[in-house]
Amino acid sequence: MNQSLERAGRLADFLELGELMCIDALHRNESCGGHFREEYQTEEGEALRDDENYCYVAAWEWTGEGQPPILHKEDLIYNNIELKQRSYK
Repeated sequence: MNQSLERAGRLADFLELGELMCIDALHRNESCGGHFREEYQTEEGEALRDDENYCYVAAWEWTGEGQPPILHKEDLIYNNIELKQRSYK
């Protein structure tokens, strides 16, 4: 078994995962949780959520080198809590 080849394959997997994470971050026009975009913040500098358009769990499917990934979404349904803008101040 060629361990160098195996490690290179794992590195390629991590690079593909990193690319999908960047695609997801750029796809969301909001700031939420650990995902903060400077152009989507409140007057106080807090994360500006967009629950109306982004209240779902996203999973991106890698379709191969040079092919666009496929977005799979599952809506989030909250029965016992109210979604609202958070403030950490």
